[in-house]
Amino acid sequence: MKSMKYSVIKQLGMWLFALASVLPALATGVIVPGAEWLDNDGMFINAHGGGVLYHEGVYYWYGEAKGDYTYRSPGVGWDCYRTDAGGVACYSSRDLCNWKYEGIVLEPDTLHTFSDIHPTMVIERPKVIYNATTHQFVMWMHIDNHNYEKAVAGVAVCDTPNGKFRFIESGRPNGQMSRDMTLFKDDDQKAYLFYSSENNTTIHIAMLSDDYRHVTSNYTRQFIGESREAPAVFKRGGKYYIITSGCTGWDPNEAEWAVADNVMGPYTTMGNPCQGLHADKTFYSQSTFVIPIEGTDKYIMMFDRWNKKDLITSRYVWLPIHFDGDTMTIPWLDSWAL
Repeated sequence: MKSMKYSVIKQLGMWLFALASVLPALATGVIVPGAEWLDNDGMFINAHGGGVLYHEGVYYWYGEAKGDYTYRSPGVGWDCYRTDAGGVACYSSRDLCNWKYEGIVLEPDTLHTFSDIHPTMVIERPKVIYNATTHQFVMWMHIDNHNYEKAVAGVAVCDTPNGKFRFIESGRPNGQMSRDMTLFKDDDQKAYLFYSSENNTTIHIAMLSDDYRHVTSNYTRQFIGESREAPAVFKRGGKYYIITSGCTGWDPNEAEWAVADNVMGPYTTMGNPCQGLHADKTFYSQSTFVIPIEGTDKYIMMFDRWNKKDLITSRYVWLPIHFDGDTMTIPWLDSWAL
């Protein structure tokens, strides 16, 4: 009898060990940069170029829902690999490790071929902020056509963070091109759109209207002629930080960080924040967003590791940002715990 009990316990232990080996390491609160990341249903998280909103105790991760077929746009000189636009996906979490799929919160418009969010268009880098006055969640995103010549910013709204967003309009902010972009909401509730403009040579920073649904004429030009894109912005200790990438299409390059005393600039360039193997290639990934961990002085850098020939399988590289005074570094870690 004792032998039989031992055998059962041993088999149970082996089964639990085997189960743990196939579950995401994230279930234990450990993040493995670049690993396959599954949601709570065991499905691959499909939220690329994303951003995270914290609201009432919950983190919401919004990102591009990539289609499962990648192709190269014909007649375009650069490596213009893309998928049909699948809209914007949303996932929710209370611990930043385990994510529940909330669905496609901005659905592509399959009925109207000339719609900005038709599957043949580009919907990239969605970011969402909450407006406490209008009680609306406002999403901004990069909208483009198959050859990336449209270069506009789009906006959508919803009354809940995980409901169906309604697309309102798109346009060029202050008449200027807009591609890679992000949103930033300051402590005074003023919000700003950061976007790569002037054919990706210069970053523009535009203040949004009080309802966050429009761009105002109050804007500045930063990193003039430096060809930076993929902006990720956050605030710490009264200073404003921005992390960007160079412009090399889907291929990785060296990241750069800059700091300012005013959200509109001027920004002082400080160099590459990445440290470790392949730091000169940003760990073979590209910046997309910085997550402030609520209630702490800690920040997570979100990168995308693009697989340009199979975009839906692109991975996520999340790493902690380290500070020594006001100096930022992002060292490579094979795994790390929140």
